[in-house]
Amino acid sequence: MKKMICMAAALWFMAAGLFAQRVDTVEVKSAAMNAAFKCVVVLPAGYDENVRERYPVVYLLHGHGGRYNSWIKLKPELPQIASQRGMIIVCPDAKNSWYWDSPVDPGSRFETYVAKEVPAYVDRKYRTKADPKGRAVAGLSMGGHGALWLAFRHPDVFGACGSMSGGVDIRPFPENWHMAQSLGSYYRNPKVWDEHTVMEQLYRVKPGSLAIIVDCGTEDFFYEVNQELHRRMLYRNIRHDFITRPGAHNSKYWKQAVLYQLLFFDDFFKGGKAL
Repeated sequence: MKKMICMAAALWFMAAGLFAQRVDTVEVKSAAMNAAFKCVVVLPAGYDENVRERYPVVYLLHGHGGRYNSWIKLKPELPQIASQRGMIIVCPDAKNSWYWDSPVDPGSRFETYVAKEVPAYVDRKYRTKADPKGRAVAGLSMGGHGALWLAFRHPDVFGACGSMSGGVDIRPFPENWHMAQSLGSYYRNPKVWDEHTVMEQLYRVKPGSLAIIVDCGTEDFFYEVNQELHRRMLYRNIRHDFITRPGAHNSKYWKQAVLYQLLFFDDFFKGGKAL
């Protein structure tokens, strides 16, 4: 009798596992670059069972030196969080591109890839809410810059965006993080650098058009540029949440920061952050 009960319990847990959260690794082709890159797609529990339900999507962007699986390694609890929040989380690969379509390297078009080609693939393959009100984009460091850059320039794709320790003004760092490979020399092309920094994209943001959250630690080398972005958004009457707390540019900070970002997006998806 005990054996039968144990077997029944085991079968129940196996069946329940069929509808547990799922992590896919897929390749998404880029027509713009004539190449394919991997993405991690985190599906919430019940996705395979609730075949009529559609889910909002958060695109999580990696930092410089990262890749498509950086977030799932940094925060292994993402599948559980996706299930709790009822959302899909997508982590694309963008190399060290800073999420630009490079003006000097025609083979690096990661703005087009992440803002257009990846969402188009995800919307075809998965049951998503294919609308800006059902899409958010966030990232850390280079990915924080990328998230704001993409959302400010593509409000028809993303309705919410977030930056964690983001390099929101690249110009104080002209020798760092391979940026010159994508933009050319700052000293020879300062106008190009002006045009490719988030700080100079605020004119694109119509007040009330995006839900925005910015988070940066007080010991972060990007702290001052994030403070300046905050001041400029206040001046332009661009509504946003701004979080600053003790912390540096490291995984310890981002593991906590991503929880605030996903909570913010969950609220947005449920209508709490009205456009």
